[in-house]
Amino acid sequence: MNTHRIRRQVVEELYEETLLLADEARATFDMRSRETVEPGTEPARIALSIEGLRTTTRLMNLLAWLLNQRAFFAGELTPAQVRMSGKLSQDRPSDPVQMDRLQPVVRALVRESERLYARAERLDTQLQREGDEGPAKTLQSRLASTFEQQ
Repeated sequence: MNTHRIRRQVVEELYEETLLLADEARATFDMRSRETVEPGTEPARIALSIEGLRTTTRLMNLLAWLLNQRAFFAGELTPAQVRMSGKLSQDRPSDPVQMDRLQPVVRALVRESERLYARAERLDTQLQREGDEGPAKTLQSRLASTFEQQ
């Protein structure tokens, strides 16, 4: 299997996982479905709002980046156009204080969004590095590092 096909498959899998998680996040952070705030729960509601905004922003940034990657693999964007569309923006991690106020299931959803974003960041870094060096230089670097390890 060539590198191009592997990357395409990774992007497709990330895209599917992100879509599913975005739908779950939408349902989890939909404040309209919450009943009126009970006394003493205001900090938890604020934490839900803060982390909900961070999580949905993270997922929307990730989806936008993945859609550009998919357009490239579909032949709709050139390598130069994909590079111009930009690197994946740096993620803003969750706030530990706010996370402590959330229910475990909500914390797990936030952590899953961070995990998916970290996977995409690694892929983006690799793609950026290869774009700077070109495929031949990248292969030479990988071969050199493999032989150095032995």
